[in-house]
Amino acid sequence: MSTQHSIQYISDSDGKPVGVIVPIDLWHEIESERETAYLLKSPAMKARLLEAMHRQESISLEDVVAKLDL
Repeated sequence: MSTQHSIQYISDSDGKPVGVIVPIDLWHEIESERETAYLLKSPAMKARLLEAMHRQESISLEDVVAKLDL
């Protein structure tokens, strides 16, 4: 994650932090990392993801659309 983001802290009347405001691009990074971590908890999904990362062949968008009959 980039350290260039400007995070804003929200405090209550006693100065206790109760929330944060983060830029949307940072939020998307956080959500993506959380989703990946969740998927990697499953041994089957972890194997599928690793296989997909190392896959060399690809399918064109046109072939996908035809295959899905869209």
